[in-house]
Amino acid sequence: MASDLNKVILIGRMVRDPELRYTQNGSAVSSFSLANNRTYTASGEKKEIVSFFDCVAWGKTGEVIVQYCKKGHRIGIEGRLQSRNWEDQNGNKRKTVEIVIDNFQFLTPKDSHGESVEVPHPTQEPESNPYSDEDIPF
Repeated sequence: MASDLNKVILIGRMVRDPELRYTQNGSAVSSFSLANNRTYTASGEKKEIVSFFDCVAWGKTGEVIVQYCKKGHRIGIEGRLQSRNWEDQNGNKRKTVEIVIDNFQFLTPKDSHGESVEVPHPTQEPESNPYSDEDIPF
């Protein structure tokens, strides 16, 4: 039987400091949210959409992310989507979709002392896209 494809690649900024927990059997698990910006032009006006994604990293991957990343840091992640169902304390059924990280890349540069350096967003306008969202046939 053929396998389906479930692959996510994102670059974004951490919305909050990552949290580290341990399961009952001692496995490390880190959780955090990424903000991912997308800029587009509609009716000649530049607009920006921010999407927020919940992420989970297990084992050493999660421990390293917690050790070296904090709110505002830029990170590239690669992983897969996973949905989870559970029942909350009030007995309500809950569901979430999150990204389970397989691989990552730190994108916030360091100075000569190893401290994170925030790089401002470029002020240069991106190349103009000759097509608008209305030109897409689907």
